[in-house]
Amino acid sequence: MMKYISTRGNAPELTFEEVLLTGLAEDGGLYVPKEVPQYTLAEIESWRDLPYAELAHKVIYPFVEGCVDSAALQTILNEVYGGFGHKAVAPLQQIDHNEYVLELFHGPTLAFKDFALQTLGRLLDYVLERRHEKVVIMGATSGDTGSAAIEGTKACKNVDIFILHPHGKVSEVQRRQMTTVKGDNIYNIAIEGNFDQAQDMVKASFGDQAFLKGERKLVAVNSINWARIMSQIVYYFYSSLNLGGPLRPMAYSVPTGNFGDIFAGYMAKKMGLPVEQLVIATNSNDVLHRLMSKNQYEVHPLQHTITPSMDIAVSSNFERLLFDLYDRDGAQLAELMGRMNAKKDVVSLDEEKLAKARALFDSFAVNEDETVKTMQDVFEETGYLLDPHTAIGVKAARETRRNQNIPMITLGTAHPVKFEDAVKRAGFEMPALPHHLTDLMDREERVNVLPADLEAVHKFIAENTFK
Repeated sequence: MMKYISTRGNAPELTFEEVLLTGLAEDGGLYVPKEVPQYTLAEIESWRDLPYAELAHKVIYPFVEGCVDSAALQTILNEVYGGFGHKAVAPLQQIDHNEYVLELFHGPTLAFKDFALQTLGRLLDYVLERRHEKVVIMGATSGDTGSAAIEGTKACKNVDIFILHPHGKVSEVQRRQMTTVKGDNIYNIAIEGNFDQAQDMVKASFGDQAFLKGERKLVAVNSINWARIMSQIVYYFYSSLNLGGPLRPMAYSVPTGNFGDIFAGYMAKKMGLPVEQLVIATNSNDVLHRLMSKNQYEVHPLQHTITPSMDIAVSSNFERLLFDLYDRDGAQLAELMGRMNAKKDVVSLDEEKLAKARALFDSFAVNEDETVKTMQDVFEETGYLLDPHTAIGVKAARETRRNQNIPMITLGTAHPVKFEDAVKRAGFEMPALPHHLTDLMDREERVNVLPADLEAVHKFIAENTFK
């Protein structure tokens, strides 16, 4: 049975089931697998012809073995990916010679987060049903996570879900995808503040759950939950196998805010998939690019951009990579994270450790004008409209590419219809909403606006959980 350990080395080892229900470790760290499953090139190649849901089972099962029955997992994955709007689930779109976009927006909420959150919701219900427990999901979203979490858990019998988003700072389509979902267990909270304030409130709530009176437990659905990372590893294998991997290596460019999606690519490499380069593509909230390029970690004030899903000042999942860079030494990492989280001084990494990261990772920050220009350029070259986050990935890929002879795959993280400001700024007509969302603008919204005040949020959650 797979065991999970905290990056800060001072919390109990847990099973997958416990990690699913825990989120942050009690020492403030993030859970990672104690040992990573390893596959030979021959084993990976033998998966080449598997449909997406069956490949997902191969990749995910070692992480859940002993907690989730093999046949039950396959049923869950068949349900999840059978509900996507494209038979291939994660199709590749070619935009130039040896250059591709991996379309991860064919799920119910048109964003890559559906891959993980649809699975996570079903795994939660499976585990809670067996344990005869009910939980409260609390999460913060800068745009896409909220709607994907709500869609993924709306049918869960054992879950009440409270999603915080910054009031007036997500796109209309993103907001409506959250606020129009019907369900007695769904609560949307618009915080009069920014995403980082909402995220801080969620973290504080996990630290002190007294407001739930000991009767319920909080569960995280943001990208710190290992179940999300685990599900995202699959599409790296899928895209590689579709382009001649594992017999040839691949490069990936990943638009990233919280570092979860690109960490999944790093995990794929650790599991045996030949990945030659991972590009950290960021907008002007470029904390990781500054660290990778200058070895200076300094948290800057959050900037609001036309790529709101990347408007994050602190990349939570980066800690998981640092854990490996620092030889899985929890005490060393706890000391480093203490300095990084203090946000007082510029923190530098040990040069030797950073060199290990730079061997695989490159980074590039793209401003709004460059984002719009990339959307225009790719449309002119191919007739293909990128969403602005994917455009950042494409621009970063083109600027940092090491090897023209291997495929460069940019993760297409969302459908352009979700980002009206960027599409119009680039001079394009808005694309039509996919058929299952055609009446989105007519649906009734349900949302509660609250101050950026932890006490007010806790009171609201308690009142609605124990009504």
